[in-house]
Amino acid sequence: MWRPSVSVVIPMFNEEENIAHAIALAGRALETHAADHEIIVVDDSSTDRSPEIVRALAERDPRVHWLRRDGERGLGGSLRAGFAAASKELVLYMDADLPFDPHDVGRALRAMELTRADMIAAYRLDRTSEGLRRVIYSYVYNLLIGLLFGWPHRDVNFSFKLMRRDVLEAVELRSKGSLISAELLVKARNLGFRIQQIGLDYFPRSRGGSTLSSPGVVVTILKELVALGGDMRRPRRRTPPAVDPTVAPS
Repeated sequence: MWRPSVSVVIPMFNEEENIAHAIALAGRALETHAADHEIIVVDDSSTDRSPEIVRALAERDPRVHWLRRDGERGLGGSLRAGFAAASKELVLYMDADLPFDPHDVGRALRAMELTRADMIAAYRLDRTSEGLRRVIYSYVYNLLIGLLFGWPHRDVNFSFKLMRRDVLEAVELRSKGSLISAELLVKARNLGFRIQQIGLDYFPRSRGGSTLSSPGVVVTILKELVALGGDMRRPRRRTPPAVDPTVAPS
């Protein structure tokens, strides 16, 4: 069985109820499926106890790293910082509220080995527990991205994305907000990388709050689509990897 090294990147904003649980379960899964691993938590200027929770875990386990972002908040900036800090063969994006079982990384590794894909981008098998509004929002967004960029993806914003380092070293990500998932997928595909989709069981958030479907987030996505759409259609391969100056090392 193929056992590469894996970096897990977890963006975090006010996740004191979830982050320790997420790190613990991710660590157990990676000990099973990866030869070596690290867990990079990018704190997007949290105002609750989550930063001190992660710092305490990092002091006990050198494989846990904490990065603090100051300045303008946003999912895009957090992921760019985490991706830039990742040092392993493969990089996995995972949300702090555990929307999937971290042990699914084993299935994704098998799919990557079998198909020789550069990225495994999962989709949620059943989203009915999220409520009708979230389901409609996601359907319309996936349809919009497919129409604009000519590539239908079943679940653009689902956080499970496992990719080879080559992808992140080549793709220049510019989004500051939630468009970053679409930007990553579209640019990687247009640069010739192979993307495989697999379906996973989905677990909706049970603790803490989410703002990912708020009107403000939707407006930001639409503004960035207008600003970055041309660059997404005709991306240039990036060299060397950029360093995010807003990040303070742990």
